[in-house]
Amino acid sequence: MQVVNLTIDGKNIQAEAGSTVWEAASANGIEIPRLCHKPGLTIAGHCRICGVKVKNRPRLAASCATQIAEGMEVTTHDEEIDKYRRTIIELLLSSHRHDCWNCESNGNCELQNLAYEFGIEKLHFPIEEEVVPVDDSSEVLLRDLNRCILCGRCTRSCQEITVQNIIGFANRGSETTIVAGLDQIYPETDCVRCGNCVQACPTGAITEKLARFQGRTWEFEKTRTTCPYCGVGCQIELWVKDNKIVRSYGCEDGPDNKGALCVKGRFGLDFVGHPDRLTKPLIRKNGKFKESSWDEALNLIADKFKELKEKYGSDTLAGLSSAKCTNEENYLFQKFIRTCFNTNTVDHCARLCHASTVAGLAKAFGSGAMTNSIRDCVEKANVILVIGSNTTEQHPVMGCLVKHVTEYNGTKLIVADPRKTELAERADIWLRHRCGTDVALFNGLMNVILNEDLYDHEFVENRTEDFEELKKVVSKYTPEKTEEITGVPKEKLIEAARLYAKAERASILYSMGITQHTTGTDNVLSSANLAMLTGNIGKEGTGVNPLRGQNNVQGACDMGALPPFLPGYQKVAIPEVIEKFEKAWGVKLPTGGGLTVVEIMNAASKGKIKGLYIMGENPMMSDPNLHHVEEGLRNLEFLVVQDIFLTETAKLADVVLPSCAFAEKDGTFTNTGRRVQLLHKAVTPPGESRQDWEIICEVSKRMGYEMAYNHPREIMEEIASLTPSYGGMHYDRLEKEGISWPCPNREHPGTPILHGKTFTRGKGLFAGVEYKPPKELPDKDYPFTLTTGRLLYHFHTATMTRHSKPLSAIVPEGYVEINPVDAERLGIKDEEFTKVSSRRGEIKVKAKVTDKVDVGTVFIPFHFKEAAANYLTIDALDPVAKIPEYKVCAVKINKIEGLRCIKSCSQCGLY
Repeated sequence: MQVVNLTIDGKNIQAEAGSTVWEAASANGIEIPRLCHKPGLTIAGHCRICGVKVKNRPRLAASCATQIAEGMEVTTHDEEIDKYRRTIIELLLSSHRHDCWNCESNGNCELQNLAYEFGIEKLHFPIEEEVVPVDDSSEVLLRDLNRCILCGRCTRSCQEITVQNIIGFANRGSETTIVAGLDQIYPETDCVRCGNCVQACPTGAITEKLARFQGRTWEFEKTRTTCPYCGVGCQIELWVKDNKIVRSYGCEDGPDNKGALCVKGRFGLDFVGHPDRLTKPLIRKNGKFKESSWDEALNLIADKFKELKEKYGSDTLAGLSSAKCTNEENYLFQKFIRTCFNTNTVDHCARLCHASTVAGLAKAFGSGAMTNSIRDCVEKANVILVIGSNTTEQHPVMGCLVKHVTEYNGTKLIVADPRKTELAERADIWLRHRCGTDVALFNGLMNVILNEDLYDHEFVENRTEDFEELKKVVSKYTPEKTEEITGVPKEKLIEAARLYAKAERASILYSMGITQHTTGTDNVLSSANLAMLTGNIGKEGTGVNPLRGQNNVQGACDMGALPPFLPGYQKVAIPEVIEKFEKAWGVKLPTGGGLTVVEIMNAASKGKIKGLYIMGENPMMSDPNLHHVEEGLRNLEFLVVQDIFLTETAKLADVVLPSCAFAEKDGTFTNTGRRVQLLHKAVTPPGESRQDWEIICEVSKRMGYEMAYNHPREIMEEIASLTPSYGGMHYDRLEKEGISWPCPNREHPGTPILHGKTFTRGKGLFAGVEYKPPKELPDKDYPFTLTTGRLLYHFHTATMTRHSKPLSAIVPEGYVEINPVDAERLGIKDEEFTKVSSRRGEIKVKAKVTDKVDVGTVFIPFHFKEAAANYLTIDALDPVAKIPEYKVCAVKINKIEGLRCIKSCSQCGLY
C-alpha cells in the first residue's frame, strides 16, 4: 500500500494514496460534515457542506471529491469555513418542510443534526411556502419532496446499488426535483421496493410507510443479526420498540451486503410479530387441536416415539431438520435422531434444492460447497456465467452486485436460462436453452474450447485427472448437435465459449435451475468440468459457486442433517468416524444408510415409516407430487411438527410445538459463501414459544438421552470439537464479520477461496457426462413443459412472506406464465383463470401472458397454497443425490370459462 503524508488541522497523518481528504480525515477521527456524500456511492460533490481549506488553493475544496497529495495541508474547521457551512444549511432549511415533530426521521436527520451542531436558531432567507403532495403510492415507501435537499443519494443508490435506474433528477435550476419511474435504460425494470434509497436519504424525504408513528429514533433498541431469507446472509440491524420489529437497516460493514438489502430483508420481517404465531403446544384430540401444557406435549412425544421404536424398530422413525434453523439447532436435531431414534433417516430441504451440489462438487473437487466468497466471485471476475439462477429474484443483493459490475466495471455476463430473466435481458450473451438440456449445453461449450485449443493446458495437466475421458465424451457435442438438443444457435454457443475461455478470471454462478433435475448431479459435474478445463478454480474471481436458497441450507448440510453424513461431511460408513462420535456422545450409533426426504414420504405411504418429527419444514408445500405427500403424512401413526405458524404440514400433525423465529434466538447461520455468522436475539418470543434447541433437549431427556446446554455458544463449542472444518468457530471470533470454513483451529483466519493449491480430494476429477433427457417430456396429452421457481416478493413455502403485510400486498396470489403465442392459440387472455393439469394433479390459477417463457413452456411460482405448483411436479429422483425433478414435467392448460375474480387477491374463494 502506497502511503501519503499530509497535515489535517495541524495533525500529521498518513493515508492510503488515492484517498480523498474526507476519507483520510474520517480514518483519523476527524469529522467533516457532509450531506450528499455517502461511503459506498460515487462522489457527487453537490452539497459543498464538506468544503475545506487546502493551502495554496484559492477557494474551498469539496473534501469528498479532493484527492490527497504528499505534503498537503488541510484545514477543516475555522470561522470562515463554519460561516460558509452555516449559510448552506440555512439555504437548505429555507426550502425545507419544518414540521420536524411530525417527521419519521426526527432525531435521525442529518440536516437537523447539522442545524443543531451549528446553532441555527433562525433563518436569514425567506422560507418557501409551497407544499408538494406526499407520494404514498408505494406499499412500503413514503416520498415527501418537501423534505428533499437534492443531495442525489437516493438516485445514486438506485443506480449503483440496486441498479434499477428509476430515480433521477428532472428539470433545471430552481425547478430541479427528484422523480421516480424513469425506466430509460431497461424498459422492463420497475421499483423493486428494496428501500436502499430510504437508507441513503439523509432527511425525511423518503421514509418507511409501515414504520410511521411507530417510534422515534431514540426510543428503539437496536440489535445486529443475520437476515432469515436467502443464502447471502445479509447483516441487518433490527430497530425494536415494545417488543416489535419496526425497522430493519442493512449494516454498512456487512461483509457481503455492505448495507444493501432487498425488499424481504428490509420490509418483510413483520411476520415475527404476526398474530397467527403459535404460542402454545397443540395436541390433536378427537380430530381437533387442543392447547396443552409443555409437559403434557413433551411427555406424549417421548412416550409415543419410544413406543413406536420398541414396537416396529428404529428404522420406522424419521426426522426432517430445517435450513431455517441455526447451526446449533440442526446439530442437536441430527444428534437427537441418531442417538434417540437410533437411525440415520434424517434429512432436510437441501435434498430438494442442492443435494446434487453436495454430491457433484464433492466428487469433482472433494468439497460440496461454493468455492469462492460472495463478493469475490462477482467483483473480481472478468466474465460471469450465470446458469439456472434468477439471481435478482432469488438472491437479490447478489443479483444487484452482478448488475453493478456489468454496468460499471465492464464485466461480461453470459446467462443460460430458458426464461427471460432480468439478468438474461442484461446479458452480453443469453443462451436460451430448452429446460433440462444443461449437460448438453456445457458439453457444447467445452467442445468449442477443446477444438479451438482454448483450454488451460498447465492446469489440466498438473491439477486434474481423467481428462481423456472428458475429451472422449465432449467430442460428440459439436455446436450443430448441441443446437439440435438445446435450441441454442451454434453461433451463440461458440461466442459464449470463446468469451468464457479467454477471460483472465471467469466464475460460474448457479442455483436450482440446474440442480432440481434427475440429472442434477450430472449438471453440477459439468459445471466443474468447465471450470477446471479453463483453469478457473482456486483463485480470485473464479470458481463454481452454487447459490444456496435458504439462509442456512449450507449450515444444515455442514451439521450433518443428511443421511450419509455426520457433522462436517464425515461419513457414517467409516468406522473411525462412528467410533469418534460414539465416544463423544456416549451412545451406540447406527451405521446403516438412511432415507432421504422423498424416500421418507414414499416409505410413509407404504407404512414403512411410522413416526416422523419435523422441525421447521413444510413438505406439504415444498415436496413434489403433493397428493402423494399428503397420503404419506396421513398414513403415519405419529407426526410431530415444530414451527412458528400452523403450516399446511402442521395441520396434519398429532402434536404441534411452538418454536421461535430468527429474531427471538441466538446462534449462527452459515451463508452460501461458507461464512459462519452470528444471530442475536432482538425480541421476546410470543406466549410459551421455545427455542428449537431447548425443545430438542427436552424431548431427548424424556427419551432417556440427556442433553444439557445453557446457551447455543456451548453447542458450538461441541461442534468445533468434533467438526474439523468448524474447529475454529468460537463465538468470540465471529462477532465482527464471521469466518468462512474450513477454519480448523482458533488461530486460523478462515478460507474465503477453496482449492488454491490443491483440491480437497487431491486432484480435480473430470467426469465424462452424457446428456440424458428429463424423466417426463411433453406429449400429445400434456403438451407443455412446466418449470417452477421463486419470486422476489415471496420465499419458498411462503410461511414467512405470506404473513408479511407489505409482501402479501405486492404479490397476493399465484399465476402461470404462458407465452403470447400459446395464449392466443388457447384463447387465454391475461388475468383469466386456467386449469393446469399434470398426471399427478391439477390447480386453478390466473394466466400471466408474457414472453418471459418460451413457446411451449409455462412457469408457476411455488409459493401459493391456493395454487400449489407441487401438486403438478413429478417426484422422479436424481439417482445419486435423490433430488426431485422440479424443473421439468409435462402439463396441459385449459381456459376456465365463466370464472372471474371477485377480489384481486387469494382470498376471493375461487380456488
